[in-house]
Amino acid sequence: MNTNNKMIRNLTTVRGIKCWGAHIGIKSMRRDLALIYSEVPASAACTFTQNEVVAEPVKLSREHIKSGKAQLIVCNAGNANACTGEQGRLAAEAMAQSAAEELGIEKELVIVASTGLIGEPFPTEDVVSGIRENMAKLSNDAKAGSFAANAILTTDTFAKEGFMDFDLNGTTINIAGISKGSGMIHPNMATMLGFIVCDLAIEPKLLNKAVKECVDLSFNMITVDGDTSTNDMVAVLCNGMAGNEMIKSEQDEGYQLFRNRLEEMMVHLAKLIISDGEGASKFIEYQVVGAPSDKVARTLVREISDSTLVKAAMFGRDPNWGRIVCAAGNAGVSFDYANVDLHLGDNETLIQVLDKGKPADFDRNHVKRLLRESHLRIRLDMNAGDGQGVGWGADLTTDYVMFNSVYTT
Repeated sequence: MNTNNKMIRNLTTVRGIKCWGAHIGIKSMRRDLALIYSEVPASAACTFTQNEVVAEPVKLSREHIKSGKAQLIVCNAGNANACTGEQGRLAAEAMAQSAAEELGIEKELVIVASTGLIGEPFPTEDVVSGIRENMAKLSNDAKAGSFAANAILTTDTFAKEGFMDFDLNGTTINIAGISKGSGMIHPNMATMLGFIVCDLAIEPKLLNKAVKECVDLSFNMITVDGDTSTNDMVAVLCNGMAGNEMIKSEQDEGYQLFRNRLEEMMVHLAKLIISDGEGASKFIEYQVVGAPSDKVARTLVREISDSTLVKAAMFGRDPNWGRIVCAAGNAGVSFDYANVDLHLGDNETLIQVLDKGKPADFDRNHVKRLLRESHLRIRLDMNAGDGQGVGWGADLTTDYVMFNSVYTT
């Protein structure tokens, strides 16, 4: 991420973006209402949970995003508004309606998100009152961006933010994002939210394509515990206020540059989520190379990173490579174990533990010492092509089990 020691740069650094984050009483102490507003309607794209049980704000936002335009993201924390029936549906509608009325915009331009406990009655009156009270506080001050980043958190231990800029034909393009997520994280969208804003001018259909591609390579490549939530959402707004010539096709100058920066931003935010995994003591990067295709490589990454036995071994600093190849063999893709090379280690050092399907001669105690580090790597080479994939996960700790065994009590 691009940093500047002289000033904080975040969501509100993006041209035309105003934010606020407030405490409205859903949570006992933390801010629990976030507002992200673009002064003009923006090209917008979203991805949502793939869980069959879908929260009410996701249902509503799926409808609103069909136009490819949005101007406001409103998000509450502390209550997921999931499995809440008609009362929850009306609550999500009320959030959009009240926000739109305060801003004088169409309610279809409002993206609604919620995160928190599932199955709890939604405090509609408190949330709507909070929206009406705080809309006037929208600001382009940096602290407002930080307030918004903190207002979407649930069990997170820190706010997850990112900012970068890049040059497009002499015009500086700003892109910033926030995310939340700690537990219930699994590939194919997890209990996480990601909100990204940019001042680039780009057509909605093209933005939608870029967003889906980048989500597949970032948020869909992380896992903490294998559970996909009811409320997952990534929303991207590009309001065009940088004044660049509208990007209309993949061949237009600037599209690939933007798409690459968008992926970089999403990967940054996704990694922050893993680094804050509930009870986690290790951040693990999984690399699969030499695969027949990128799709096969990513499938293997997901299967290995989600293996309970692999995560437990990493927690115990156990170089038990058999669990890794076993997980790979369960991925549902062709996997020739006899050709595989496997390496384990930390950020600095990788040790080969498998050589073309045969145990390598390695110092087990040395590898165990490497696995004490907080950042680990697992690298599997199929030696079967040019495909590659990378993903990120956490270990499975006793703290995770204890935390989630008393989550509501």
